[in-house]
Amino acid sequence: MSNADLPDLPDLVVVGSGFFGLTIAERCATELDLKVLVLERRSHLGGNAYSEREPETGIEVHKYGAHLFHTSNERVWEYVNRFTTFTNYQHRVFGKYAGQVYSLPMNLNLINVFFGKSHTPDEARALIAEQASEIRTEDAANLEEKAISLIGRPLYEAFIKGYTAKQWQTDPTELSADIITRLPVRYTFDNRYFNDKYEGLPTDGYTAWLEKMAEHPNIEVRLETDFFSVADDYKGRVPIVYTGPVDEYFGNAEGRLSWRTVDLEAEVVDVDDFQGCAVMNYNDPDVAWTRIHEFKHFHPERTYLPGRTVIVHEYSRFAEEDDEPYYPINTAEDREKLLKYRDLAKKEPMVLFGGRLGTYKYLDMHMAIASALSMFDNKLRPHFAEGAPLTSGGVDE
Repeated sequence: MSNADLPDLPDLVVVGSGFFGLTIAERCATELDLKVLVLERRSHLGGNAYSEREPETGIEVHKYGAHLFHTSNERVWEYVNRFTTFTNYQHRVFGKYAGQVYSLPMNLNLINVFFGKSHTPDEARALIAEQASEIRTEDAANLEEKAISLIGRPLYEAFIKGYTAKQWQTDPTELSADIITRLPVRYTFDNRYFNDKYEGLPTDGYTAWLEKMAEHPNIEVRLETDFFSVADDYKGRVPIVYTGPVDEYFGNAEGRLSWRTVDLEAEVVDVDDFQGCAVMNYNDPDVAWTRIHEFKHFHPERTYLPGRTVIVHEYSRFAEEDDEPYYPINTAEDREKLLKYRDLAKKEPMVLFGGRLGTYKYLDMHMAIASALSMFDNKLRPHFAEGAPLTSGGVDE
């Protein structure tokens, strides 16, 4: 099955060149010898994973916020290693509160420093259990009460309250309790942020990795192209994998879905080392930003010019219409709209919806890749290789 009778058309159109879209494009080009057209509205490929060198210092900066690769999925790890090698970077985060720096996630070191006393694991566990007994989890009526029921009031007020208020621009007492499902406390000194089997950063950077995925001769990447300006050329004529916002695809017919976004302010600072780590959270409510990234710490194996570093202040807010969406807010109202959009998606001929924006799910990079591999296995390969009908809809349908 091909478009040999329509020589101007590709076999498949992929809308968006993030990890989901590029995985689909690469698999279809490599495994099925399809001609794939990737449409990207930005001036670069890679979606939010795109990175670039800061011109004054040469330090690689993740343009849309820090991206940390980690996975325990063997198939994903094998797949991504076809395009890049990885450093041995292990992500560690620190948090500043009331003039002191703490090791995150909440662990035995944080408990000891915060309470000014050495605790054994059992002593720390008993302490937190006693403090959390103030409110029963099943009785929690809002986010604040839920958090207190999980970790107690002192840790909540220091490390959750101010940070959450900045992230959501809302007092935690006004936020739903179901936003928090758990607040893990480690009763060891382990401060690795992720627990996955594999972790690291692409040796030559994210852009080099993404470009490698797209270099197959059967893949054409067309940048600065809005899908909706050319949609009539392809809709109904070739299969489409759409990774943009699902509500935008349908003209917001059921209402706009709500997202969080981030503002990122980069700055070159004339010091060798600004904060001594890659990411510092700012938990005090009177500090406007949520965290500061210092990107040279992501690649300590690289050689940098002395005396200068790049820091990026990150601010969180609700996404407006023209903002870049990052995190789905996923209120009950959003979930109602999403069900309606999924019904519309099922009726859209020859269109599959995938990725973070297309499914309205927060997907880490490894999850987006795994999801794309699943779509390739279960929908695209059977359609193109065996002539199976192409069932429209989301990746989870």
